[in-house]
Amino acid sequence: MLGALSPRRLPAAAENAYEKLFGGGVADLRPVPSEVIHRGPQRTVSRYALPDGEPAQRTPVLLVPPLAAPARCFDLRRGCSLAEYLTALGYATYIVDYGRIGFDDRELGLEHWVNRVLPAAIGAVLTDSGADGVQLVGWSLGGIIALLSVADGRAAAYSVAMFGSPFDFARMRLLAPIRRLADVTGGAIVSAFYRALGGAPAPLVRWGFAATTIGRELRKPLWTLAHLDDREALAHAEAVDAFMGQMIAYPGRTFGQLYHRFFLVNELSGGRLLLARRTIDLANVGVPVLAIAGDSDVLAPRAAVHHVANLLPRAPDVRLETVPGGHLGLLTGRAAERTGWRYLDEFLLAND
Repeated sequence: MLGALSPRRLPAAAENAYEKLFGGGVADLRPVPSEVIHRGPQRTVSRYALPDGEPAQRTPVLLVPPLAAPARCFDLRRGCSLAEYLTALGYATYIVDYGRIGFDDRELGLEHWVNRVLPAAIGAVLTDSGADGVQLVGWSLGGIIALLSVADGRAAAYSVAMFGSPFDFARMRLLAPIRRLADVTGGAIVSAFYRALGGAPAPLVRWGFAATTIGRELRKPLWTLAHLDDREALAHAEAVDAFMGQMIAYPGRTFGQLYHRFFLVNELSGGRLLLARRTIDLANVGVPVLAIAGDSDVLAPRAAVHHVANLLPRAPDVRLETVPGGHLGLLTGRAAERTGWRYLDEFLLAND
């Protein structure tokens, strides 16, 4: 493959190869500067530094990551960081980080994040900013948690924006083999597995996420050689690999709820979810909602993401958008600044 590079591309390829092998890599993985404003059980809330010191928008933005994925999803690398983008535009931007999840957290269910963690994080943001509401931006399960918390009246939010958050799990073809296995065994095999381990351990989560990009993983060595002169492409691939290496475990009870209630029964597709003897109805959402899907997202296909529009009869505005990228790429891919982030900026401005 190196022989296929033209002579004019060889110097760049050689420099990038040296940096990858001996210079620590080509990606700028420095996090956007931030300050911790609150700590509590399963939550650390931080405020990102603004380049000019003062926010240009009144309403603070709170970034909500999914469980099992590091909060770094919103700050993948310099140049492909949603946190960097929002702060450059003058948004007062905060993030909640759940921290590491261990065996001792196995009894924590989804209601813990919907009813306690996210509302407490929002309260910390309101205290720090002096605002009376936030705009929530969630990725994947983080978007679902945000919308459920708003529907339950727990979140003082003016709007909810979601990247790759599925609401009809029957449309998720990647999960079809798991569903068929559950039909044969009555769900016993998977249930016994996660109960014995206290949840889904980080290596399993990492493997499951990698399975959504199996083609990329198989082609990685040849792809790297073919793009050895493309510093930007190499940097992004390097940042994605670093992100994948930081995956976090799912708590046992939460994983069980996702498996039985979301994957098998598809309860969320009807707009109502029973959590801790309390039914949350998405029909109660009364704020604007933005749902962004990736055109090549095999984990949360467009139909599964945009299904949420059928569940929000009282929302004053429901915007559905489709952008290039897979499950991570739609949030923080190389095209995100030109596509999904611009949709987000327009949405946040309209609801400030």
